Amino acid sequence: MTDSTAAPADPDKASLWEDFIDIFHQPSAVFERRREGQFGLALLALIALSAILFFALQNGIGPIVDAEMAKQAAALAAKNPSMTTEQIAQSTSMMEKFAVFGIVIFIPIGIVITAVLLWLIGRLIEAKTAFAAAMMIATYAQFPRIVETVINAVQGLLLAPESITSRYSVSIGPARFLDSETNPIMLTLVGGLDLFTVWVTVLLAIGLSVVARVPLNKAAIAAAAIWLLTLLPALYGAL
Repeated sequence: MTDSTAAPADPDKASLWEDFIDIFHQPSAVFERRREGQFGLALLALIALSAILFFALQNGIGPIVDAEMAKQAAALAAKNPSMTTEQIAQSTSMMEKFAVFGIVIFIPIGIVITAVLLWLIGRLIEAKTAFAAAMMIATYAQFPRIVETVINAVQGLLLAPESITSRYSVSIGPARFLDSETNPIMLTLVGGLDLFTVWVTVLLAIGLSVVARVPLNKAAIAAAAIWLLTLLPALYGAL
């Protein structure tokens, strides 16, 4: 999460693996050498690695997915009292099956949405970037999610199943200590303050600052706005 003043490598000479390492300890170097918008291979690698980890770590991720499905089933039953147990089971089964393939779909969709917001908000604060550069920033900013997947899977293996009531139960942040009966809006807001979401937001700010050549504090405003806007769908669902 720390930045570095090390001189950026030539993008033609720096390998993709160097990017994957440097994004964790000298992100400015990555954003500088890829500021022209080279993101295609990084995006493909991120999707592939996320999918591989999802399947390989299924024993650890499974309890978290099951907890989320149980939570969704309870919400569905509360919203639709006329639904039978079989209908609810069928609905949650479809959601669970879709989750397996959803990771391949939602990662690029999420990155495109983040890039659009970064591109638009950047213009509002005079931190203009090309859309390809915004895609590059949004792609590399998501790499901490790889670490999050591994840490969550380890917790899924080590924690007692009854202690995992939702994804927030394994988050590295204040939402972990909230009761599952906490007001959903409050839980969603506090849940957005976990380590990895903050890490992603910090990387967005660093990337925008480097690429658009603007002060970090100005880029941080844009990154904070994106953090809030990406929470809105979850907040709407919590209502």
